[in-house]
Amino acid sequence: MGGIKDHPPCLALVAAFSRHDFALDWLMDQVGNQLGPIAIQSQRFEFSESAYYQPTMGDGLKKQFFVLEQFYDPSKLATDKLLANQLEVDFASSHPTQEARPLNVDPGYFSLTKLVLASTKNREHRVYLRDGVYGEVTLAYRDQKWQPMQWTYPDYQREDFRLFFESARQHLLRQMRSMEKPIQKN
Repeated sequence: MGGIKDHPPCLALVAAFSRHDFALDWLMDQVGNQLGPIAIQSQRFEFSESAYYQPTMGDGLKKQFFVLEQFYDPSKLATDKLLANQLEVDFASSHPTQEARPLNVDPGYFSLTKLVLASTKNREHRVYLRDGVYGEVTLAYRDQKWQPMQWTYPDYQREDFRLFFESARQHLLRQMRSMEKPIQKN
């Protein structure tokens, strides 16, 4: 029988996209206020891999990632997905736009070995967490780089996204090293 161990160190990740810069600015404030300080934010990438969101979100979508500063408890992922869904509703009701869904927010987390995203869509490779929320390993860290899975969304396979995730992983490594206590000599 294997021994029960705590989860490895993780950091929370929030992925968001919109055609409106003010929506991403609003979300950055909400993330900082409700989830904690942001350690790293990505540039705003053009999101052009899929037309799936065009009918509800419009053209010219930009995607941005936020990595939170504090270590993350992955058992909170379902709670954070429910909060993300509520943030989408709050933004849409307080900032009327022509789009039915002006902001898309997807929380997740990453450790040194994997990047996990939350979803409300059930698929064969997703594990049910609770309250209609599933978890998906989207990227795995193998052979010294982030590698996609066969189901990984096309945008997460982009080299510029994976370079950002590498910088986020390096941040996590620095945080882990800063927590290590030096051995005291007598």
